[in-house]
Amino acid sequence: MIKPLIESAERSTSAMIEHAASEPHTPPEPLMIRRPAADSLAALRAEAADCRACDLYKNATQTVFGEGPKAAQIMLVGEQPGDKEDLAGKPFVGPAGLLLDRALEEAGIDRRKVYVTNAVKHFKFVPRGKIRLHQKPNTPEIRACRQWYERELAAIKPDLVVAMGATAAQSVFGKMTPINRNRGRLIDLEETPVKALVTVHPSYLLRMPDADAKAREYKRFVDDLRLAAAFLRKSAHAA
Repeated sequence: MIKPLIESAERSTSAMIEHAASEPHTPPEPLMIRRPAADSLAALRAEAADCRACDLYKNATQTVFGEGPKAAQIMLVGEQPGDKEDLAGKPFVGPAGLLLDRALEEAGIDRRKVYVTNAVKHFKFVPRGKIRLHQKPNTPEIRACRQWYERELAAIKPDLVVAMGATAAQSVFGKMTPINRNRGRLIDLEETPVKALVTVHPSYLLRMPDADAKAREYKRFVDDLRLAAAFLRKSAHAA
């Protein structure tokens, strides 16, 4: 009786091994993603695609990471992707992006030489029928996403960071930073050789109903970008 029992047990064990899961048990995803010792932009983009540091990923189409040359002297930081960016997976390709392109050209800055990103990498919105209305990111969401900005900054090492809008300024400086009180001048970023410039977000200009006010504020926006262009020319001469 013992021999058949042993043979039966051996067959059961073999069957269990044969049909066991080929993949190990996956533990719950951590709130924050572990940082590798050294980052490339390609590695960062791939890692950010699976970011679960806040709940915004649940409704967004995809992570919208930054774009531009690794050796860019200017890093433009916006607020978050909009509807067009969320669908395309690229930053500043919607109406605000077109306005930014025009302003950069008037200021004498080639966008192809600029690294463009956002403080928050997922689109936050409220659905209204078929329309997705933009919603401002809150402080916990900005903090959760700040690691990506920090790692982009470390990878690119720009001479100048331009924070466009209050959300971008909060990410760049790590605290609430009023726009009008700080725009129009270069600011030292703590513990780095990088300078920062604060200005409005292009979408702010698009939302202005008064044509005269819009033209006036657009000119101020271009003037801010001209400060960035002048700083880069001065840096090039000094080098």
